[in-house]
Amino acid sequence: MPPKKKATAKGRKASTKKSVKKPAKRKAARKSSGKKRTPSAAFMKPMQPDAALGAVVGNNAIPRTEVTKKIWAYIKRNGLQDSKNRRAINADDKLRPVFGGRSQVTMFDMTKLVNRHLS
Repeated sequence: MPPKKKATAKGRKASTKKSVKKPAKRKAARKSSGKKRTPSAAFMKPMQPDAALGAVVGNNAIPRTEVTKKIWAYIKRNGLQDSKNRRAINADDKLRPVFGGRSQVTMFDMTKLVNRHLS
């Protein structure tokens, strides 16, 4: 059996109805209450760094947010950010034990590796 031919638009009358686009629905904007966002209590809980991390950030118990700030201050002060790939951090003698013996890590892996040294 030969295949059926598809109908074409030739010979058909154009539709007299015009298609009307409906306006896109928008979500209502959130109203800010004017209050400053409070950080989660889990981030603000003081954590005790081990000896390897303590060599970089100090041995006192501090929140995770402060640990991250101190590590970035150490990295910038010692010029450890890779010059070509800015996402990479080059480890020096103090940071190598924190990074699990690796000589270079990305800034995304850094927080995961640092959290292993907090208790």
